[in-house]
Amino acid sequence: MNTERPIAIAITGASGSHYALRLIEQLVGRDRELWIMVSSAGQMVLRMEAGEEIPAAPREAAAWLTRRYQARPGQIRVFGRNDWTAPLASGSSPAAAMVVCPCTTGTLAAIASGQSLNLIDRAADVMLKERRKLILVVRETPFSAIHLKNMLHLAQAGAIVMPANPGFYHQPQSIADIIDFMVARILDHLDIPHDLMARWGEP
Repeated sequence: MNTERPIAIAITGASGSHYALRLIEQLVGRDRELWIMVSSAGQMVLRMEAGEEIPAAPREAAAWLTRRYQARPGQIRVFGRNDWTAPLASGSSPAAAMVVCPCTTGTLAAIASGQSLNLIDRAADVMLKERRKLILVVRETPFSAIHLKNMLHLAQAGAIVMPANPGFYHQPQSIADIIDFMVARILDHLDIPHDLMARWGEP
């Protein structure tokens, strides 16, 4: 993965917003530049689950995230849902990788069909066509046949489909430990070192 390019993170309205917040924290701590997009439903779920009120205006949201994670100036950029001039809307300036976390089944369907109805969908479409890493942290249960077909379609197109299904072999003692299991797997697929949990077979 190109470490000179930012990593894009899209937060949509599925349950599991804590995964996204922890992922952002880890990536900021590893000095990665981030391009962040939050859907309107994603903002609502962040408010409901985490009690976090991310401003709707991109500049204000970037300032809020920068303060929250003590990021360096310019390390975090936030783009609006219809900002078609954003760099990640074009294959000439793709992100190094993109993570949709959490990913709704509606977003999954839009990406699978190539609709590009908003910037999140378009950015994901760019990642696929440019053969860049696209990780979809799908959060839904149970999956319908439509969901499963969309996941298969995207896996065949090159996406990494990573449902938010944390394991328990690391003997989690808290909700934070369960969250870290999934974030650790995401970081593994981004080729970013971490010490969030011991690996299978390690003490």
